[in-house]
Amino acid sequence: MAKKTSIGGWAYIWGGYSEAPVPLEDVLKRISELGFDGFELGAFPPHLPSNTKEERMKVKKLLEKYHLGLSGVAAPFPSPATSSEEDYIKAVKGNLELCVDLNIPKLRVDTVEPPTGIPGGMDYETCFKKVASVWNKAADVCAKEGVKLVWEFEPGFLFNKPGEVVRMVYKVDNPNFSVMFDSCHAYMCGVVGARQMGEKETLPKGVVQFAYMLTGKIGAIHLIDSDGTLHDNETSTHAPLGTGKLNFDEIIPAILDAGYKDDWWPIDLCFWPNALDVTADNKKFVDNLIKKYGQ
Repeated sequence: MAKKTSIGGWAYIWGGYSEAPVPLEDVLKRISELGFDGFELGAFPPHLPSNTKEERMKVKKLLEKYHLGLSGVAAPFPSPATSSEEDYIKAVKGNLELCVDLNIPKLRVDTVEPPTGIPGGMDYETCFKKVASVWNKAADVCAKEGVKLVWEFEPGFLFNKPGEVVRMVYKVDNPNFSVMFDSCHAYMCGVVGARQMGEKETLPKGVVQFAYMLTGKIGAIHLIDSDGTLHDNETSTHAPLGTGKLNFDEIIPAILDAGYKDDWWPIDLCFWPNALDVTADNKKFVDNLIKKYGQ
């Protein structure tokens, strides 16, 4: 079966659009016209003003109107390191209501904490184990609703070294927990070694090696290029596809060889100025990748 395209909605509410976000219906209408199969929801205002049944149903009607599915959702979460397990699971359950109502297959999480030190007065191992334990329990809760829990590692958040990413997914040790492999984050974490604590860890064969290290553990992807820089010195610059340093003719086969079998191939233009203006070109780029590798 041919793969399906989607794009992250946060690109149209943050970055260059933070002062004047593009209304959700305008985004959905545009991506439908461009031939996208779906959308990846950023469950943040103004696209989702609040996570209530009424607001969820408004989003559902718009998706139906424009014949779009949902590949996943990024939603607000507390820190898995410093919040109580009870509070974290409460947030998971609230976001699962969104997933169930809108038929969203994947719920994204991150460590929330910046990579500037271990939070809460904990030592490294205590923090690492707590995050893994909380995510293990969260993955079980998600499994009951048929939703996959996926962790997006990135240079802007704690535990961003390749070895830490691999270790975490095995430490969580839950069949319903996997990694979201964002191509530009993989480059910045695995090649540049951006914002890593302590001794820098990079990979000789870069993004391709990183993908193989996560064989069997990649549950979601984001496709986007990297120019080797950080956005606002925090997280990876999400450069439009084909404009940066990444060789997708090497990366896509590696991701597939590493066991990624999902139909969705989402694009992520997070923080890119005027993302709507380059959406069409990025869609064409992924369409070409699908013709080569995704049939």
